[in-house]
Amino acid sequence: MKKTMVAVAALCLFVAVPAQAQDDEAGCKDYPLFTRFPNMRLAGCDSRQFDLRAFPTGPAGSDLQTKAIEVEGPVYWLRYDLKEGVTPPSGLQIMRNFENATTKAGGSIEGRYPGWCKANYDPERMPNMGNGCTSFALTMKFHQGAKEVWAFLQAEEGGANYLLMISEREAMKQDVGVTEIVDKLSTDGFVALYINFDTGKATIKAESAATLDTAAAALKQAAGIRVEVGGHTDNVGTPEANQKLSQDRAQAVAAALVERGVKADRLTAKGYGQTTPIADNRSEDGRAKNRRVELVKK
Repeated sequence: MKKTMVAVAALCLFVAVPAQAQDDEAGCKDYPLFTRFPNMRLAGCDSRQFDLRAFPTGPAGSDLQTKAIEVEGPVYWLRYDLKEGVTPPSGLQIMRNFENATTKAGGSIEGRYPGWCKANYDPERMPNMGNGCTSFALTMKFHQGAKEVWAFLQAEEGGANYLLMISEREAMKQDVGVTEIVDKLSTDGFVALYINFDTGKATIKAESAATLDTAAAALKQAAGIRVEVGGHTDNVGTPEANQKLSQDRAQAVAAALVERGVKADRLTAKGYGQTTPIADNRSEDGRAKNRRVELVKK
């Protein structure tokens, strides 16, 4: 298989982007989350208001097409070429740079392919990124306010260029208000809350404050009921780790409700791990629905 494609660069996250170089392709600019590797120029770009991309997340070392996560939303594609007369970095150097910067910025690595053709992906659902073979590739995910940002890096082995595909997806939002929560507890006996946590942790993100405020107000309005705060996860990771994570998250939400004036003796916290999904864990949307906290009337 011919090694046509991509290549790499060093990157830093959340650092001020220098003024656009004069030799960049007209109309192209860096994505705000990433700064470019030194001595690279933007040689091409494209964007879509809304489209689907499939980001590889499966293990390396398989001849079969690797598992992928489908992301719908705004899409950005960038190509960086090394300037003339500059010693190129290696593809591995660029990949590791992105990897380290992602971790430091609080993002997560969803797929890692250190070398040529360590895994296969669908080029029709990841266009302009190569011929379907990974090349010093990395799939990254970030939480930016109420949206997820997915990024796929492909770097040429010789370091002469690298490609980025970036998709933005809105995170799960809470759609019910105080009255709806009270009604659901009264009629259905439970209501699902979508609370955003740091990846793999029980730390509640600031953007979930409004959801917790609404839930606390509803519980104070329905002062005569006791509630179980149930934590639920998707099936990513081990059952044991997910059980602990769900328990920790349930306790964190219960504590947040107490801080907002709900009496502690009305609440119990229980983690269910991945045992009670409400959607298909084979899709990212399904997993997002399964990562929930439920208030259950006792």
